[in-house]
Amino acid sequence: MFRLLGAEDLRKAVAGLRRMEDRPRDVDWQKIEYEASRGKACMGEPCAVSDRGEAERLYRRGLRLEYFTLAYNLLEAAASIGFGLRAGSIALVGFGLDSVVESLSGLVLVWRLRMHGKVSGEEEQRVEKRAMRLVAVTFLVLGVYILYECLDKLIGREVPEPSLPGMVISALSLVVMPFLARWKRLTGERLGSRALVADSRETLACAFLSLSLFVGLGSNYLFGFWQADPIVGLAIAAFLFREGAEVWGEAGEEGEEEGEGG
Repeated sequence: MFRLLGAEDLRKAVAGLRRMEDRPRDVDWQKIEYEASRGKACMGEPCAVSDRGEAERLYRRGLRLEYFTLAYNLLEAAASIGFGLRAGSIALVGFGLDSVVESLSGLVLVWRLRMHGKVSGEEEQRVEKRAMRLVAVTFLVLGVYILYECLDKLIGREVPEPSLPGMVISALSLVVMPFLARWKRLTGERLGSRALVADSRETLACAFLSLSLFVGLGSNYLFGFWQADPIVGLAIAAFLFREGAEVWGEAGEEGEEEGEGG
């Protein structure tokens, strides 16, 4: 079994290369050796920690963050859809449906973190590619549904009831999501995990979506501007379309990398 190289191992390896008489002359070996001594074994990407114990601790933290996000999203989805149907708020229902799909996406990342080092890289990419495409299609289908419902309510002038619980849900997400996004980003950067860093950006985007929902529901609750609800729903539909296209594109890039690797 191979073991992770520590900083001292990397420093010695680079020092050995420097002693090679046929080494390239255009390489800044002093800079590379300095970075190796600090545990930086990669170039152009976020560098993973070189200590095995620290890496395992960060993986466990990443999993805990994803588990918490999954639990929160599922509770948020149930509450949003329930109160949204009760008030006739397509914006609140759409917000809840987005949380359901985000949970599916989160399950893919949880699987990837749990299977790290347990399956081959090719198998990991193959399963993730299929799951991501399923998530992308779900985003697009829900986007079509939300778009239809919003236009139907605007044209038919179906006035939704004000929803104080919906405002509370969106306000809570405005507090929770930025906190989760920050810790995911910090953990992902330390691990060198592009997937976790990307998920942190997704979590932050959900915070902005919560802000839109809060403004829309608040406009209806405080001023009786009911059109704000389906307008926010249209914004959520656009968000779902964008996410579906991006996730599908990322799945395609994963497939191309796999093919090049083979």
